[in-house]
Amino acid sequence: MRQTTIAIALVPLAFAVSASGLAQTSADTAGKKAPSVQTSESQGGMTPASALEKLKKGNARFVEKNMKSRDWLAKVSATAGGQYPFAVILACMDSRAPIEIIFDQGIGDIFGIRIAGNIVNDDVLGSMEYATKVVGSKQLVVLGHTSCGAVKGAIDDAKLGNLTGLLAKIRPAVSVSGPGSAKDDAYVNKVVQANISQAMKEIREKSPTIKAQLDAGTVGLVGAIYDVSTGKVTFLPD
Repeated sequence: MRQTTIAIALVPLAFAVSASGLAQTSADTAGKKAPSVQTSESQGGMTPASALEKLKKGNARFVEKNMKSRDWLAKVSATAGGQYPFAVILACMDSRAPIEIIFDQGIGDIFGIRIAGNIVNDDVLGSMEYATKVVGSKQLVVLGHTSCGAVKGAIDDAKLGNLTGLLAKIRPAVSVSGPGSAKDDAYVNKVVQANISQAMKEIREKSPTIKAQLDAGTVGLVGAIYDVSTGKVTFLPD
């Protein structure tokens, strides 16, 4: 008899817990919104200046540990039908500088081109031409970083298989930087900046398609350096 009484008494409690769970589930579902991704309209409404500002604010959030919360799988679904990235970033392949993370951007937001020493070649230029002229990206960024192994290799005139030819593309930046050592961080960073400037010059000179967009002001081009010790991106003056 006592067991029956206890069981009857627990029934209202079970219903209350169940109702609370359902209410919470409904609230969670109602609170979820469609993921915010780049669209043709949002991309078309941006300028090179606003695209650059978006990158700057993203890096500030990263440094301040205030990154946006994202539903990554929802963004996969939302971008499956098309992509409208607002920027193109030519960066080094260094594992310490993952571009979407350091700029706090999500799936479909930016094009990433990564190669050791963030050098420019025909394939890189073709990728940039596609991104800007075909897809409509507004801002090009050449992103170098502190303590760059490729730059150090170029300073030391290292030789290793196909890497030899790649490092040769950085050697002009070493030449214009004067004498120095790969063990001197300040000198390495000086060459890093010279290499960024060189890449930007090559983009303008070797791609009439991009140059025309830069001259028209529909696309921007800027250099930047990522500090692997602080996470901060410093954008270089024009």
